[in-house]
Amino acid sequence: QVQLVESGGGLVQAGGSLRLSCVVSGGTFRRYAMGWFRQAPGKEREFVAAINWIGGITNYVDSVKGRFTISRDNGKNTVYLQMNSLKPEDTAVYYCAADDRTGVPSSDESKYDYWGQGTQVTVSS
Repeated sequence: QVQLVESGGGLVQAGGSLRLSCVVSGGTFRRYAMGWFRQAPGKEREFVAAINWIGGITNYVDSVKGRFTISRDNGKNTVYLQMNSLKPEDTAVYYCAADDRTGVPSSDESKYDYWGQGTQVTVSS
């Protein structure tokens, strides 16, 4: 049973930073491409960032480029999302996801096999 557990969310002022973590257990983490998605109130879930199995290839939605950085530590079975210069529009529940099939850092959520429960990020203005 593969489990993903996110942490690191919270309340921060605009311009501040947070680092999200997602620990994966029960599977072979180093094989997975990993992604971060988010869902704001009243909106559909959207892609934020993804990273391939070894960490050499990343993919970001345009709205976070230059502000967010995705990384991974295969020795700790953990993927991170460093979020800087946060804006109120970044407020959402953030989910991590694991792709056990393609290894490609895709923005398509249908490519992901396992999902975490989410962590709330709230950015005040």
